[in-house]
Amino acid sequence: MEMGKKRVKYSVVDAFADSPFKGNPAAVCFLKEEKDDEWLQAVAAEFNIPATCYLTRTHPDESSVVRNSLGAATTPRFRLRWFTPVHEVTLCGHATLAASHFLFTSGLVDADRIEFLTLSGVLTAKRVRETRETSSLKLETSEAQDFFSIELDFPVVQLTESDPAEVPSISKALSGASIIDLKRTTTNNNLFVLLQSGEAVAHLQPQIDQIQRCSGNGIIITGLAPPGSGFDFFSRYFAPKIGIREDPVCGSAHCALAPYWSKKLGKCDFVANAASPRGGTVTIHLDEKSQRVLLRGKAFTVMEGFLLV
Repeated sequence: MEMGKKRVKYSVVDAFADSPFKGNPAAVCFLKEEKDDEWLQAVAAEFNIPATCYLTRTHPDESSVVRNSLGAATTPRFRLRWFTPVHEVTLCGHATLAASHFLFTSGLVDADRIEFLTLSGVLTAKRVRETRETSSLKLETSEAQDFFSIELDFPVVQLTESDPAEVPSISKALSGASIIDLKRTTTNNNLFVLLQSGEAVAHLQPQIDQIQRCSGNGIIITGLAPPGSGFDFFSRYFAPKIGIREDPVCGSAHCALAPYWSKKLGKCDFVANAASPRGGTVTIHLDEKSQRVLLRGKAFTVMEGFLLV
């Protein structure tokens, strides 16, 4: 190590995946002290993957087990920020799942529930333990990563109508795909496009340069899953304007997908396929009363190391 340099621990975690090199990669950096935004963005650009997130304790001297005035253990809290290679975002599902996996497997918390203070308010992650028999983890290297899923508690993202005059340009960006429905998210300003089928979603070849010319920060595409696939719907997310040609599994997109498909299918529980080339599975429960979405998935650590700062 270079003289005078401090080390920042990081992990690269594949989220919404039960084996390496699938799902959506996120870098998780654990900071003992706050860093300036320029440094945070530079590190995210250096990793150059869909998201780099930063964890700091709400109280720097806090132990892994937080206790109240009566000595009872309480839920540990961390500040959490998310950056793409080009700027900070207000909500990121897969990086939150990755951060939770990092904390649950690193020994930094002794709890099955974590709270995160974020730009989208307080978000929670819960460890859902599994038996060896029910877990789908197959590789020997998964032994050290335990058998569990992680359930994230996120806010619903509402949809609003979009200008139908945009349909031709969006269809062109989606290689001439037939657009059945077009909406827009009320947060993050994403276009939301229903295609004729899940197969159309999976096989689509995006025109990234044309997508960059479309309004909005990105395009969520979705379609009904084919019978017998084991899924309810397929989706993909393209966001070149924020430095992500295709987000392999966009957790936050499912906060809009869940209420949309709930109205179409008349139910609140789904198994969704992120039909990107890497692929990923998201299990979803929509709580209509509280307007929250519970996203459940697995994660797998593929890399660990230190940044020298």
